[in-house]
Amino acid sequence: MKFRIGFGYDVHQLTEGRDLWIGGIKIEHTLGLLGHSDADVLIHAICDAILGAANMRDIGYHFPPKKGNEFENIDSKILLRKTIDIVATKGYTIGNIDATVCAERPKLNPHIPQMQQTLAEVMNIDPDAVSIKATTSEKLGFTGREEGISAYAVVLLEK
Repeated sequence: MKFRIGFGYDVHQLTEGRDLWIGGIKIEHTLGLLGHSDADVLIHAICDAILGAANMRDIGYHFPPKKGNEFENIDSKILLRKTIDIVATKGYTIGNIDATVCAERPKLNPHIPQMQQTLAEVMNIDPDAVSIKATTSEKLGFTGREEGISAYAVVLLEK
């Protein structure tokens, strides 16, 4: 069996008038993330980690953010499913994912089990293979000032 490891990172600005989608679920909050799609920062980091592990570039390459294209305002779960299909063309499947979301508010810990279940269903893997952690930046930087949310992901692919 062949293994490949990939790392992904994403960040989106918080703004008024948008829903907050993280890990494939809508979270009640006064602000949402700004982006071309639904701006699900966690899914985008996971997609980049998956594509990177397979040496297949990044999410922007496969799903370019051009105004009026098929990916504008798209549900990021669709992008994740397409990413799984893309790496499958090289014979890869997901071994496991370890991800961290960095946000001051809202508190994400209560939502983690639902995120794990949702992402596992989209990727057709066991929820135990999806580790999600939440942290803050201790009020430092853009995250600490609640200007944005970031996410990091590491993925193990198996062939």
